Amino acid sequence: MEVTAQQAFDIEKIRKDFPLLEQEMNGKPIIFLDSAASSQKPAQVIDRLNDYYRTGHANVHRGVYQLSQEATTAFEEARELVRQFINAPSEKEVIFVRGCTEGINLVASSYGRKFINQGDAVLITAMEHHSNIVPWQMICEERGAELRVAPVNDAGEIDLDALYELLDERVKIVSLVHVSNALGTVNPVKAIIDRAHELNIPVLVDGAQAIPHTQVDVQALDADFYTFSGHKMFGPTGIGVLYGKEEWLEQMPPYHGGGEMIKTVTFEKTTYNELPHKFEAGTPDISGVIGLGEAVKYMQSVGYDNISRHEHELLVYATEQLEQIEGLRIIGTAKEKASVVSFIVDGVHPYDLGAILDKLGIAVRTGHHCTQPLMARYEIPGTVRASFAFYNNKADIDALVAGINRAVLMLK
Repeated sequence: MEVTAQQAFDIEKIRKDFPLLEQEMNGKPIIFLDSAASSQKPAQVIDRLNDYYRTGHANVHRGVYQLSQEATTAFEEARELVRQFINAPSEKEVIFVRGCTEGINLVASSYGRKFINQGDAVLITAMEHHSNIVPWQMICEERGAELRVAPVNDAGEIDLDALYELLDERVKIVSLVHVSNALGTVNPVKAIIDRAHELNIPVLVDGAQAIPHTQVDVQALDADFYTFSGHKMFGPTGIGVLYGKEEWLEQMPPYHGGGEMIKTVTFEKTTYNELPHKFEAGTPDISGVIGLGEAVKYMQSVGYDNISRHEHELLVYATEQLEQIEGLRIIGTAKEKASVVSFIVDGVHPYDLGAILDKLGIAVRTGHHCTQPLMARYEIPGTVRASFAFYNNKADIDALVAGINRAVLMLK
C-alpha cells in the first residue's frame, strides 16, 4: 500500500536508505545531481539482489526442481508487481527488455516490419532522445518511409498545432517522450494520444524520465506502447519494461529468436510462444527483474504524492537560486516540468563547469544529453544538467549554487 501522508516523508531517513550518498567523491561528501542519467539504489534493492544470488539463483521457466520453480515464482511475481504499478490490464502485456532503448527498438523493428511500408510516415518530436530517433530512422530507411518531426518552441514545449498538422493517414505510428531528459518538459501525452487515436494511429511513449517522478497509468493514458528503464527508477541496470496493448503485440513478429520465445521448432517451421514470452528470447535478466520488483515496492513505500511534492519543491527552489547567478540561462522553461534544470553560463563551457563541480564533490551531467538535434535547435553545444530525485535536499542545491559561483570566478 502506498504511503501518501506528508508526515510520512522523512528526507533524512530516506537518504540513509541510499548507501552511495554516504560516500565521498574527490575527498568531498558526494552530492549526486545526475539521477536523470541513472538513479542511486536503495539498500532494499541491493539486499534483494544479493539475497537472490546467494540463496535463490536458478534459471526460470525450465526447471522442475524446487530452486528453479522458486526463481520462476519470484520472477513472475515481479511481473505482476510491474503490471499493477502501471495498471496494465494483463501480465501478457508486460515484456521485460534491457531498458527503454531496447523497448523502442523492439517496437520500431517488429511493428515497423509489419505495418510500415513505402510512402508511410513516422512522427516524432524535436526533443527526443537519440534512442527515440535512430531506431525510427533505421526502419524508415529500410522500409522507404518518411520521418516527420514536430517542432518545439523556445520554452521547450511541443508545438501542438504543428504536431497535429503532421498527423495524417500516412502516419503509421507516433513516438514521443513523456518527460524530456534534457529540458524536464512534461509533455501532454494524453492529449496527443487522443488526437492520434482519432485517426487510428498508435502511439509509443518513452517513459524513462516520467516513471521515477509521477504515477503512470497506461490504461488512463490509453497508450499503445509505453516503455521505461529500471535503472532510472532506483532499480538495477540492464532491465526495463515494454508495455504493449495485446492487440498490437499479437500481430507483431518476434524481435529476437531463440529459446523461450518458441512453442515448437523443426528445421522446416517454428511456432512462437504466447505473450509475453514471444518477445523474451533466451535466459532473461532474472536478478534484474527481481530487483526491479523490489524497486517498485520501495517507490510505493515512499509514495508518489510525497515524491512529486518534494521534487517540485526542489525544482522551484533550484530554479529560483540558479536564476540569481549572473550570466546563467536556463534552457527549458516549460510550464510543466519534472525535476530537471539544464543551463549554460555565459563565457563558460559546460564541460569546464562540470569538471570543477566534480572536484567539489558535485555530480552533474554535461554535454548534449543524447539530444543533439535539440541542442542544435537552441544553437548551443550542450548544457549543464542538474537532475533531482526524492533523496536530494535543499542543501544539495545550495552546494550546487556555491560551486557554480566558485567555478565562474575561476573560469572567468
